[in-house]
Amino acid sequence: MEAEIDSFIRFLAVERGLSDNYQLSTRHSLTEFATWCGTARQFTDVKEVTLPLITDYLADRKRAGLAASSIKPVVVAFTIFFRFLTAKGQVDRDPTETLTLPRIERYLPETLNELQVQQLIESIDTTKPRGLRDRAIVELLYASGLRISELANARLENLNLDDRILRVTGKGNKTRLVPVGRRACEALAAYLTGERPRQVRPRTGSDIFLSARGTKLTTVRLWQIVKERARHSGLEANIYPHLLRHSFATHLLGNGADLRIIQEMLGHADISTTQVYTHVDQQRLKAVHRKFHPRA
Repeated sequence: MEAEIDSFIRFLAVERGLSDNYQLSTRHSLTEFATWCGTARQFTDVKEVTLPLITDYLADRKRAGLAASSIKPVVVAFTIFFRFLTAKGQVDRDPTETLTLPRIERYLPETLNELQVQQLIESIDTTKPRGLRDRAIVELLYASGLRISELANARLENLNLDDRILRVTGKGNKTRLVPVGRRACEALAAYLTGERPRQVRPRTGSDIFLSARGTKLTTVRLWQIVKERARHSGLEANIYPHLLRHSFATHLLGNGADLRIIQEMLGHADISTTQVYTHVDQQRLKAVHRKFHPRA
């Protein structure tokens, strides 16, 4: 199946314009399946793939401990792969026509309340080395609901402090404009004028957030920074970058923001992804009702 997989990945890259990460994960899913077919079933011809065979493979992966949430993208990869081959006439019939996605348990995202976010931010001492940078990082994560990868790739030319707007590139290489709150802008301005110039080196790029050596901060390092700052904040909650994104969306919704606007700011392709925050807000409302209503 190697030739068919290569052709399909080129299609995803050239005609669909999908991200490198998506191409890599899809190739990995298809290559693992092809390897399994060769070893467990002793064939490599894509025309021999049937629905029972795919079902057997997915069952085998489940027995190996793969969660439903991890099996779902594999099923999606199979579906679009065989749809592509059917359209090209390389297989007579799409074996995934009746293949269904695994049911995934939906868990409500964790969030911090507004006082906890404030405590986290204000615990960062801006008089200490890299304090201005780290406060700006946490402020921006919460103010704009950025993914950690979007924060890592944030660049000076895409930041407009006067209009309080940042242009970011999210999943699928989709670009969007996100508003930046007043306090986050103040924190960014303080960092950009007071600390970043000292981190610049001859080969430093225009990335907003830099290491002490003047290099771009990786997503792993940004994660570590948030975790380190959380440990010194006095909060007992398990705080990580995406928790601030969840908190951003939940607090917007709780204060009356329209769900479609939140979807746009988060960069969600599907409104159903954003709708999980309505359940979070309902949970908060129920908790308040139980606590304060005399006949709750």
